Amino acid sequence: MIDGLTTGHEPAFDFPRFAGLPATPYLVATTPRSGSSWFGHRLWETGCLGAPIEYLNFAPGGPLGQLSEDRGAQERHWQSVLATRTSPNGVFGLKAFPLQFEDLGALNSHLLDAVMRFMLARGADTRVIHLVRRDRKAHAISYARASLSGRWRASQEGEGQAEPPFSRRAVDNAARLIERQESTWAAMFRDLRIAPLRIAYEDVRSDPASALAAAADYLGVTIDPAARVSVPEIERQNQDGARVWAEAYDAGDDAGEGSA
Repeated sequence: MIDGLTTGHEPAFDFPRFAGLPATPYLVATTPRSGSSWFGHRLWETGCLGAPIEYLNFAPGGPLGQLSEDRGAQERHWQSVLATRTSPNGVFGLKAFPLQFEDLGALNSHLLDAVMRFMLARGADTRVIHLVRRDRKAHAISYARASLSGRWRASQEGEGQAEPPFSRRAVDNAARLIERQESTWAAMFRDLRIAPLRIAYEDVRSDPASALAAAADYLGVTIDPAARVSVPEIERQNQDGARVWAEAYDAGDDAGEGSA
């Protein structure tokens, strides 16, 4: 957990404890800054589509950073979320980036193997929702700015915080990193013969109900309005800086090249 921040990992947001293993696990396969937290919370609040957040993100300083060097605790955490973050209808969602799988493989290959077997080795029953961001320039700018500033959530923003100086190199590096991660997903889908449901963040924003209906249909789940639950709200970050960066990028500015 992170002091002063609501991350969604808090026990107060658990579902009633689920007996046995979830019958319908699915992966939200995506990349950083794709709007995946907002999308995952929309899925979660239906009360019927699990609670897909980053249960395998053990990076130091993150919401599960206290587990970063304890493999036993990581494996107990995984078993715990299977029980407490499975919705009552047996649906469990996990959100992840390729870099998180790579980090977990280096840190705890035993857990990664268990996760892959459970989530992605189910033959025709394997379910993956591939969330992408159609506006690649906006995606790369968002990733670059967050990486430079360390501000990944609106709750980390505050008055008087300086905007990181524009860096074309940082944007281009972010774009390459996004492309590399997308290529990793594509290779995994091909190798495991997975046919994911592809959803664009822009479409989720413009018509959330249709995106949720598509996800439920893909998973073979009926959304019951009476099952709706309260989840932590994901506030959109201020977009003023992103607009300034987009204008500078389009204008061909080269500021910040030496600092990225």
